[in-house]
Amino acid sequence: MARLPVVTIVGRQNVGKSSLLNALAGRRLSIVDPTPGVTRDRVSAIITHRGTAYELVDTGGIGLRPGDLFYEEVERQIEKAIADAEIVVFLVDVQAGCTRLDHDIAARFRDKKVVLVANKTDNFDLEKGLPEFYELGFGEASGVAAAHMRNIAELKDRLASMIPPVPIPQRGLRIAVIGKRNVGKSTFVNALAGEERVIVSEMPGTTRDAVDVQIEKDGRRHIIVDTAGLRKKGKVEDSVELFSRARSEDAIRRADVVVFMIDTMEKVTDLDKRIGRMIEEEKKPVVVTLNKYDLVPAKHSPDEFVKYIGKTLPVLKYAPLSMISAKKGDRVWEVIEICDELHAQSGVRISTPDMNRALEAAVTARSPSGRGPHAARVYYVTQRGVHPPRFLAFVNDPRAFSGDYIRYLENKLREFLPFHEVPITLEFARKNRPKDTRKRR
Repeated sequence: MARLPVVTIVGRQNVGKSSLLNALAGRRLSIVDPTPGVTRDRVSAIITHRGTAYELVDTGGIGLRPGDLFYEEVERQIEKAIADAEIVVFLVDVQAGCTRLDHDIAARFRDKKVVLVANKTDNFDLEKGLPEFYELGFGEASGVAAAHMRNIAELKDRLASMIPPVPIPQRGLRIAVIGKRNVGKSTFVNALAGEERVIVSEMPGTTRDAVDVQIEKDGRRHIIVDTAGLRKKGKVEDSVELFSRARSEDAIRRADVVVFMIDTMEKVTDLDKRIGRMIEEEKKPVVVTLNKYDLVPAKHSPDEFVKYIGKTLPVLKYAPLSMISAKKGDRVWEVIEICDELHAQSGVRISTPDMNRALEAAVTARSPSGRGPHAARVYYVTQRGVHPPRFLAFVNDPRAFSGDYIRYLENKLREFLPFHEVPITLEFARKNRPKDTRKRR
């Protein structure tokens, strides 16, 4: 499968690159904050428009100096994004005017096809400042206001017209990689990408955005979402971290499958348990992935970890377990294969007779509470949907079923039907009693 053309947004810090990415993509992908240096990794989105498609890439702001935090790593990411670019969107700030740094930046991609865009052109008066940017040597600047969507549609049309028509990529899975800080999420994503796609550091909190990374498998383009490492809410430091946590939680909601990464060398914590509950509440198929397994002493067997995870994370006891070394690249692709299998499993539809045989077996093994005319009764069940599998059970009174019994039925349906490793949703509805058609005397 051919790689999509790349359009890279480049510019100084705080000119609005992340706002422009979000505006062109039509959703909030990149964190927007006045703090300099918020974006570190290459944040990207697939844009489909007017019969063509391309990968739009946001980069870190140029202007860090040697010795600044992550200077070398951010510079490598910027250089790679420029080298890969079919088109460079050179973003400047009309309100700040043409700066010396803008001239220095312009020299970095003279050999590229460049679209000069002046952000923060909020009104017609500010457009009077656009001619100043002619001196950069890229012709007339297009004035936009990314934060207010001003002239964004026109810019989107212009970019699409500069790229030859390409087939719209077949959508693969969206796989979110979730976990605490420093468990190896970015290392795992880089191992799949085959390059330093996201910055890896021992420093906690390196990843801030939820970074979409494309990988190809069996002719399908999957999107792996590297997320900021989560930590206890009481320890949140600033607005950037609040946005990072929100992006991570949103990544779970939008994912087809979740990779829940845990450091094998550490005990399961209360935060791990909270993450597990969050995944279960969203009813997402999940691979519990134990990273750094290569560091485990040989005396410990895989069965010990299976039992330990089952005991400490009972909310995800149905989820498959994978043991990997992201740093060495060991078994990382097996995780993606499991994700494919879980997604397929979550999309299975069951015939109504098979569902009701499974329901009858579950109720026979353990009857619902109550006796006599007020006992809880289950009549039949139907499947309402997939991803996740959703079932509707018709009963005499939904209020008569305890949460414990509902979980029992869910587990039994998962056991008796081909949903052994994915979450299911079971809802209850009152079955209408047939009307009394007897004639009154």
